[in-house]
Amino acid sequence: MQSEGLLRYDRQIKVEGFGREGQLKLKQACVAVIGLGGLGCPSATYLAMSGIGRLKLVDKGRIDLSDLNRQFLYGPEDLGKPKARVAAERLGSLNPDVEVEALEIELDENSLPEVLDGVDVVLDGLDNWRTRFLVNEACVKAGVPFVHAGIRGFYGQMTTVIPGRGPCLRCILKATPPEEELVPVVGPTPGVLGSLQALEAIKILTDLGEPLVGRLLIFDGLRMKFEEIRVDRNPGCPVCGI
Repeated sequence: MQSEGLLRYDRQIKVEGFGREGQLKLKQACVAVIGLGGLGCPSATYLAMSGIGRLKLVDKGRIDLSDLNRQFLYGPEDLGKPKARVAAERLGSLNPDVEVEALEIELDENSLPEVLDGVDVVLDGLDNWRTRFLVNEACVKAGVPFVHAGIRGFYGQMTTVIPGRGPCLRCILKATPPEEELVPVVGPTPGVLGSLQALEAIKILTDLGEPLVGRLLIFDGLRMKFEEIRVDRNPGCPVCGI
């Protein structure tokens, strides 16, 4: 790694236990951020700035005016443009060392194996449960860690699925929650959860700390409280059951 690259990441290299070895692990890693909305914008930004070697940005949507209260990678000049493409351009300009790939595709059972190919961690930036459960199942089958987050209003939740080490998303949510056409959200809420997702991915990739496996983290922005719920693997789970 060149001296200029080391200087860019100097503050995190100085973190105890991180060092040049941790930075090299990030440089060699590939993370897929699926959904480039309120969650995906902060998580992808922090990963790019931290020096992840490769980012796959997956979103077939286009930028709408109602996105701009929270999706800070976009501006009024981007209305109508593809989210993944614009996000890739912005992140590439923030850190030219990171390889950023924009995938404007429909996620289904056929496309997910291609998305997960070569990926070390997947981040959930989605806004619908049907696709979340598809990604959860694909990650379990492929053995790829999956960092889930969801938000609504002032509230958010997060957990990490590491196949074989703890419960998957279907273990935790046995019934599919009802879908909302438009999820109400206060702008900073996904910023909190998206930042935590990026931190969780960095921990997983550098083998530092304790991942959020078997724990569901609940964020209440109105009371400014975090709570933790222990969750167990379901032996009868149709996705990851033993």
